[in-house]
Amino acid sequence: MRLPRSIHGRMLALSVATTLVALPVAGISIGHVLERFVTRGVDERLADRLQLLSAVVRADGSVDRALLARPGVEEAFGRGGVWTIDAPGGAIGSAMLPIAGPPTPRGPRPPAGRAEGTPFDTELADGTALHGLMQLRDTPAGPVRLGVAVPRAEIERPLQGALLPLLATLAIVALVLAVATLVQLRLGLRPLRTLRDRVAAVRAGAAGEVPEDQPEELRPLAVELNALVREQGEALSAARASAANLAHALKTPVATLALELGDDPRGAQVRRIDATIRHHLSRARGGVVDRRASTALRPAVEALVGVVRALHRGGGVAVEADLADLRVAVDAADLDELAGNLIDNAARHARSRVRVAADRDGAMVRLSVSDDGPGIPAADRARATDPGVRLDERGDGHGFGLAIVRDLATLYGGRLTLGEADGGGLVAAVTLPISAASGT
Repeated sequence: MRLPRSIHGRMLALSVATTLVALPVAGISIGHVLERFVTRGVDERLADRLQLLSAVVRADGSVDRALLARPGVEEAFGRGGVWTIDAPGGAIGSAMLPIAGPPTPRGPRPPAGRAEGTPFDTELADGTALHGLMQLRDTPAGPVRLGVAVPRAEIERPLQGALLPLLATLAIVALVLAVATLVQLRLGLRPLRTLRDRVAAVRAGAAGEVPEDQPEELRPLAVELNALVREQGEALSAARASAANLAHALKTPVATLALELGDDPRGAQVRRIDATIRHHLSRARGGVVDRRASTALRPAVEALVGVVRALHRGGGVAVEADLADLRVAVDAADLDELAGNLIDNAARHARSRVRVAADRDGAMVRLSVSDDGPGIPAADRARATDPGVRLDERGDGHGFGLAIVRDLATLYGGRLTLGEADGGGLVAAVTLPISAASGT
C-alpha cells in the first residue's frame, strides 16, 4: 500500500487502519464476553434443575419413581428443555441425551453450592443443538448419569438481541474516534503550519529569524533553520562586499578613461559603464532593490536593440522588437542589464533573426527574447542559468549572462524561464512586476 505524501495523510491513514482493526477485535471480544455471561446464567438455571434431578436418584442407584410421579416434578426438570437419567436399572427422561460417554466440557463451572455438573454441547437426532449440564454419580449398582439441557437458541437469542446495540455502539465509537483523530491532527500539526508561516516570513524579509520557542520536537529544526539563515546572510554579505569592492576598484579607472576620451563618441559608452558601476556599487551597499522604481519598457529595450544591432553589424542577424507601452517596477540600470544580457545572448547564437516581445500578464510583464539558433536541450536548460556555465564554447561569452538575468528577475519577484521557440531556437522569457504608473 502506498502511503500518502503528507504527514497529515499518513497519520490519518494509520488512525483509520488502527480503528478498522481495533473495532472488530473489540466487537469479537465483547461478543465472547456476552456469550460467557449469558451461558453462565443458563448454567445456573440448569444447575438448579440438575440438583432437583439428582434428588430423584437414591443412594443405591435406583430411581425414586414415586417422587418422580408427583405433579410438576418432571416439568421442573425439563422446563423449556430436556432431561435424562441413565441408571443401571434403565434410562428415563423427556429425551435421550447422548451423554453415555464422557462429555465435552464447555463454558464455566457452576457456582459453588450448586450441584456438581459439567457443561456440554450436543445435538439431538433431529438436529436440534442443545447446551446442558451432566453429572456422573457412582452407586453400588453402577454409575448413574444425569443430564439436563436447553436448546442452544436460549443462548444465541439474547446474543443476537444484543448484537444490534453492540454494532450501533461500535459505530458511535468509530465516529467519536474519527472526530477525535481529526481534532488531534489539526491541533498536533498546528506548530508545523506555524513554523511554515514563520519560514515564509523570513524568506519574504518580514522577519529575521524563526522563533525557537517551539514544541520539543520542532525546536532543533528551528535552531538549524536560524543557523542556515545566519550562514546565508553572512555569505550574501560577503558576496555584496566583494561586488562593492570590485565596483569601487573599477570606478576610478573608468571615470578617468571617460575624462580622457572627452568628446570622443566612445565616451558615451564609457560613461554608461561608469553609471552601471556606480549603480551596482550603490546596490551592493544597500543590499536591496528599489521596488518603487518605474521604468518605461519600450524606450529602454529599443535603445538596447539599437546597441545590439550595432555590435552585431555584419553578422546577418536581424533584431526586431514588438513592445507594448508598459512601465515596469524595475530600476532603469537593472532593466538595461537584464534585457541587454537576454538580447545580446540571443544575437550571439541566432542564425538570422532575434525577436523581442513584451506584453502584460496579470500583475506582471512578460518580456521574451527568441532566436532561431540551435537552442538549448530541455535537459540542459536548468543548468544553463548557473553562473559560469557555458553550453556553447564558441564566442567570447563568460557564462554569466543568464545567471545575472535570473538573479535580477528573482530580486524583483519575477522569474526566468527557458523554452523552445517556434521553428526551433531558444525563447528566454522573464517576468517583471508591472509599475502602478502603467494603469489597470
